[in-house]
Amino acid sequence: MTYKNFSWSIIRRVNQFGVRLRDSNHPALTDFAPIDYFPIEKGLRVTATLHRYAEPRVIRVNTVIPGLEYNPTSPGVVIFTLGDELFELEAYTAGKELFLVFGDTTNRGRTYPAGRFLYTQAPESNEAFVLDFNTAHSPPCAYNDFATCPVASPRNRLPISIEAGERYDRSSH
Repeated sequence: MTYKNFSWSIIRRVNQFGVRLRDSNHPALTDFAPIDYFPIEKGLRVTATLHRYAEPRVIRVNTVIPGLEYNPTSPGVVIFTLGDELFELEAYTAGKELFLVFGDTTNRGRTYPAGRFLYTQAPESNEAFVLDFNTAHSPPCAYNDFATCPVASPRNRLPISIEAGERYDRSSH
């Protein structure tokens, strides 16, 4: 629904409902600073595989809203190598894509503290696919205090720096 520069909709998060209100003239939109990105890093476009669970699992994930959980379905874990190290991230189903919420050591000052989002096409079988960290981006909650974003679970926090994708400048947002 809309009225002048306002629009609103009903949203559902787990078993709770809310109203999402947007003001197209709000300074957060009209004065939005450009988003900064790390330089494209070819080495962070990696080959990965999805190791599927016997049955998809519903996972409990915290959000930036205390007490509100996100309960995505996980088909399995994405396994990939960076350098000589093997890593895995639990993937969530998002239509025909895999949705990854991951953290890394850049979250301590150069990227959004709660983690970043990464979408990739879901493989049809156990075939290898490309996981491109250059497309990683900050979640909506990086720019909006009222968003209900999932945060990277402890399992999805990598002990390395992923210097690819979107940076986060706390002073401009």
